[in-house]
Amino acid sequence: MNPLLIRDVEVEGRSGVEVLIREGVIVAVDSGLAVPGTAEVLDGHGGALIPGLHDHHLHLHAAAAQRMSVQCGPPHVRSRGDLAGALAAAPGDGWIRGVGYIESVAGLLDSAELDRMCATRPVRIQHRSGAMWMLNTAAAALVRLDGADHPGVERDERGRPTGRVWRADDWLRDRLPTTAPPPLDVLGAELTRFGVTGITDATPDLSASSLDAIVDAHLCGAVPQRMRLLGVPLDHKLPTGTVDSGPFKIVLADSGLPDLDALVATIRGAHTAGRAIAAHCVTREALLILLVALDEAGTAPGDRIEHGALIPAETIAQLRGRGLTVVTQPGFLAHRGDDYLRDVDPRDLPDLYRCRSLLDGHVPVAMSSDAPYGPLDPWAVIAAATTRRCPTGEIVGPAERIAPSEALDRYLAPLDDPGGPARTVCVGADADLVLLDAPLTEALASPHADPVRATVIRGEVR
Repeated sequence: MNPLLIRDVEVEGRSGVEVLIREGVIVAVDSGLAVPGTAEVLDGHGGALIPGLHDHHLHLHAAAAQRMSVQCGPPHVRSRGDLAGALAAAPGDGWIRGVGYIESVAGLLDSAELDRMCATRPVRIQHRSGAMWMLNTAAAALVRLDGADHPGVERDERGRPTGRVWRADDWLRDRLPTTAPPPLDVLGAELTRFGVTGITDATPDLSASSLDAIVDAHLCGAVPQRMRLLGVPLDHKLPTGTVDSGPFKIVLADSGLPDLDALVATIRGAHTAGRAIAAHCVTREALLILLVALDEAGTAPGDRIEHGALIPAETIAQLRGRGLTVVTQPGFLAHRGDDYLRDVDPRDLPDLYRCRSLLDGHVPVAMSSDAPYGPLDPWAVIAAATTRRCPTGEIVGPAERIAPSEALDRYLAPLDDPGGPARTVCVGADADLVLLDAPLTEALASPHADPVRATVIRGEVR
């Protein structure tokens, strides 16, 4: 790899700086650097050079699959008629996979209601939360729903499946026609365009085929970002140094809270295996149960809470005392804040996707997308953390707003320390960088992805 010199950039507020990179590492940051004869030169034209962004919680295969699925929710689908039309227009003649559904479109769907919209093809539609699938009768028959014993298969008062299946992705996948995991090259390129150089896949219980596909996509360059995978089984070893097994993902499902003893045992098992935990918590009850379980099981460095959608004010000191990091997604406020204002108890609105109070309470915070369930664009998430403005223009939790620079810093934390200090452009640092087309203060005045001019990963301009 030839050396790379990035010239005339702003670094940490200082303009006219040059940055020299060799073998994927920054070796000099100064003005007037000599240009090695074999170096590539990238002219920054006065724009800011910042560390590459890290998305600390997303779902690679789900995000890739969404791009190949029927969109079943806002903004394009807002009514029962819209949904029926979208299903009728689905290409092909086999299975229809829908995503992004929300009850405001046509209520809580079951098999009978889906049959009225589309009965000629098997249909499965995922709720926007990712927690539930809804199947029509043809689909329910093909996956043998009537004889299923999975606890997530919802049944009516007569014991018949309703067509709704909760928190059973792996179980359902095993009963679907065998398909390869979706390709990740388009998603990898999109992340690169946004300036994302590191990602944490938060999908729980990754199968062997999913693990192989993700690692292969990384090794071949389709997803060049550095990676951590939360869903790696405790006894599995990954083969490459730029893909790492992070904390062990535990889901405290809002559809059914776990047995406390079983949760304690799972936490202890992860800690014994040398892994911290990453606990999915989106309700007040789930958070309180987790805190009780951690009191019994003990905590470990790196333990983290995924989402923290509802964090009561009185628990902030408890989070700090246990050393827990909150990996949150304020992008949901811009994406679906109207739903929260309509559906969430007004008493709970101040607790939604806290930012300011957590930082002020010295709780480590990281930002992320939760794509495909939230917006993939990190700059949209940064803007949402700054304004907390929902689609209709109302503000959700104005006291929780933070400055754009603070939100950016929560995207610049290391993958292995998501609540830690923001990385900097300095000698010895990995050359994972983003070149903007303007000084940083100007770019952050109205955060969006347009100023991203180039992304450098391991010293290579992408």
